[in-house]
Amino acid sequence: MITHGDTPPTRTHPPGRYGGPPRKGPTTITPGRTPADRRAALQRAARLRQLPTTDHDLIRLAQEPLFPRWLQQVTATGGCAHPVHLTGHTTTHDPATGEVLHHYDTRCEPHERLLLRCRNRRAAVCPPCSRLHAGDTFHLVRAGLVGGKTVPPTVRDHPRLFVTLTAPSFGPVHRTTSDGKPCRPRRRGGECEHGCPLGCSVVHTANGPMAGSPLCPGCYDYPAHVLWHAHTGRLWKAFTDNLYHHLATLTGRTRTGLRRTLRISYAKIAEYQQRGAVHVHAVVRLDGADGPDSAAPRWASAEMLTTAVRSAAAAVRLHTPYSAALGEYELTWGAQLDARPLRAFDTPDALSDDAVAAYVAKYVTKSATETAGGLDYRIISRDDIQTATVPHHTRALMMTCWRLGGQPEYAHLRLRAWAHTLGYRGHILTKSRTYSTSYGALRAERAEHRHDGETVRGELSTATDASWRYAGSGHSLGAALLAAGIAEDLATNRELAREALAGDRGRPAG
Repeated sequence: MITHGDTPPTRTHPPGRYGGPPRKGPTTITPGRTPADRRAALQRAARLRQLPTTDHDLIRLAQEPLFPRWLQQVTATGGCAHPVHLTGHTTTHDPATGEVLHHYDTRCEPHERLLLRCRNRRAAVCPPCSRLHAGDTFHLVRAGLVGGKTVPPTVRDHPRLFVTLTAPSFGPVHRTTSDGKPCRPRRRGGECEHGCPLGCSVVHTANGPMAGSPLCPGCYDYPAHVLWHAHTGRLWKAFTDNLYHHLATLTGRTRTGLRRTLRISYAKIAEYQQRGAVHVHAVVRLDGADGPDSAAPRWASAEMLTTAVRSAAAAVRLHTPYSAALGEYELTWGAQLDARPLRAFDTPDALSDDAVAAYVAKYVTKSATETAGGLDYRIISRDDIQTATVPHHTRALMMTCWRLGGQPEYAHLRLRAWAHTLGYRGHILTKSRTYSTSYGALRAERAEHRHDGETVRGELSTATDASWRYAGSGHSLGAALLAAGIAEDLATNRELAREALAGDRGRPAG
């Protein structure tokens, strides 16, 4: 009989069948448990073992004491799919008196970590952060067109163009047609020196496997394609410099005199075509000498800017370093160039401001695999290229980057480091300094709005001591499922709020 305060007896299992050690250690007999209770516990354990790994992780998260605080952190990140984990502390104090105004330490957080957004622009990687980045891009581009975000609204009256500069031809490729016509019909047929047909009578779809690939890989100039990508930034710089020179020629002014009265502002985005070549979309705006705060000279017009854009792009000539294996390439912009004026509303010969801003914002969220632009991660070795799930044409461009990157003449281009983007070394979106606001300013404005404008630093002079350390990134399986649900709920709430706001605007007053 077991009385209160006594230690329950222990029972040791007998040795194994062949005289080995006991099968298990001492087993404690829990008082009050019947054989039926033990069978039920074993059955529950067996059912738990049959659950998927994700369900096990969900149960583990829900049983943690700081689970509500973890949900708050994930909600604050908008349901980010790959949050950054930080550990550390920050202290804000008055430097005059030493009084501590605010102190935060991650030791009180779940797993002693603080979760922050990954800020990845690609929707395939993190949809919540991609949506936020697209919104920032829309406001950044739109502010340079209609004003706002520290940009005066008078920029709407400045001469503005939406310019598209393309890459030259590196060889004939399979193309898609909107009217259902064949790709490259050729009445007489014929073959190239490598035995490939010179024409193609097939009608390719936009997502077809052959669209964008060369008719003959042996005739296609892959080194020129890669080297053109590596010099795209210099080509754009040469274009903007030429634009000043050609405007000066059109107006009869000197180059120095023109720069004292005129400034060219722009925002450009690099977009991959189906053939894997980059073309540049740019909003080009003429400002006065002081930037967007001053009006452009009276003689400046959209028609004059269009003429200067076409002649400036055609005059660009760059040369690659000489190589004993390849020689020297002359790099130019492609023959296809489009320049359309921008208006407040769409017209047959012009584009609207909002349409351009929305197009740019939509494109920046696309991943490399969606745009024939290679991969979203860096390539470490040649084996990474061989095993990548990309079309043969894209793999050939990557291999060309890897091969040329090993030559000393092209070492400064770092082609192997940029093989995943087919040699293109620039950002997806760049702008001139005075075009509009910046991403950092938009993020700071959003953070201030979330805190209702209440910041300790704005009230008095303070000093901050902080120490942060990177502790990892991403979610476990169960946490990723919960984060995706939170992101979906937030998206639904935004959609309902938008519909309610639209309904209130359409409802008559009174």
